[in-house]
Formats: sequence, structure tokens, C-alpha cells
Amino acid sequence: MGALLAGLALGAAPAYGAERAADLPEFDFSACPTVDELPTGVDPGTWRCEVMHATGHLRMGAVDEPLTEPMKITFAEGRVDGEFRQVFGEMTAAPIPVGGTPLTLTPQYGGYSDFLSDDTRRGEFDIKFVIGSAHGLLALPWSGCSVGSDEDAVHLVLKDTDPTRVISKDPLVAAFGAQDAEFAAPGTSGCGPLSRALDRALGLPSTAGANAFDMDVTVSIRSYM
Repeated sequence: MGALLAGLALGAAPAYGAERAADLPEFDFSACPTVDELPTGVDPGTWRCEVMHATGHLRMGAVDEPLTEPMKITFAEGRVDGEFRQVFGEMTAAPIPVGGTPLTLTPQYGGYSDFLSDDTRRGEFDIKFVIGSAHGLLALPWSGCSVGSDEDAVHLVLKDTDPTRVISKDPLVAAFGAQDAEFAAPGTSGCGPLSRALDRALGLPSTAGANAFDMDVTVSIRSYM
């Protein structure tokens, strides 16, 4: 996850893998924070924008589904007076069908991120899952119906499952694996009278240790100058 690669983005050099740049997905940098959105007074030449694609698997309550379409997270990272800083850009994701139900869950940014890795974790961020209906089979009149919210998000603390490897020098692209198998999932919110039925269908709330979010991540990194 981009800034989760703080060491790489700011100058470290992990070993190179065997993948070819020609096999890489297309990374869209249009959601990068603009230079004007970076902290006041920084040298843009020392900052990077990162675009992360993550597939994997979500197990949360009664949900046990692969993420076949990548979540995409864009953000900037650099240093201000020697301290690591980040500016969030955008998160997009496709709906995840929930097997055995007409429901889908669409991951969205929950309003908090800290992608600086250390010895204990790869990074962390808040996420919520907007509840929808596959093929329009279920009418959900509440647009804010979700698992987690900006006030009570699913908080992920990701730990390494596969070490960082650089898979392309030009463009600069790296890959790694990460997982949180300890997060708790709240019940639904903003769903009106359907809340109890949706909680039962999704097996929520779900306590810490009963859930897991596995991610296979590919990150492209571009300098601002």
C-alpha cells in the first residue's frame, strides 16, 4: 500500500523480482493530490504519489468472498521538517457480491490512514463497506447504509504476509502481501428498519479474531518533479 512502502518511496532498494513491466496493470495517477494540496513549504521534488491496487480475500462475519477487482488507493507521501507525512487522494473499489444473498459490499475510505510501516505493522487505515444490491434485486432507499461509518469504521492494522519486492524499475512498481486477522466489524448503520435483517444476513457485528482481510498489493510510485 503506497505509503506503506515508505522506505522504498523515500530511497530504499529492495531486491528485484522476475515480473516484467509489460505485464503490469495500468495505474491512474489522476487522483494524486496536487502540488498545492501538499503541506505548505515542502519541496515537491522530495515527495511521491503512490497508486495502490489490492486484490485478495475478505472474511467478515458471514461474508467470505474473494476480491477479484482491485481496490485502488491513491495518496502522496514525503517529509516535513524531517517527519514523515501523507496526503490522501482517493479510494475506489468495485462492489463485492455476498454469496447466498442479493447484497453487495463496496469498500470505501473511512476517513483515516497511516501508511508508514514499522517493525510491528505495514500500516493502517479505516474502511467502510457500502451495502448495495446485486442486479437491483433488493430496494435499499437509504444511501448511507453501510457496514461501518465515518464515526465507527472498520479499522485495519495490516501486517506483512509477503515481503516487498520491486517488479519494475521504469515505471517504479513494487508488490507485497498484507493481512489483518484481528479487526472487529461493527453492525450496519444508516440502514433504517432493515438494520436487524442485514446484520443477521451478514453475521454482524463480528468480534476481533473472527475476521480477516488478506491483500495482494501492487504499488506504482511517481515523483512530483
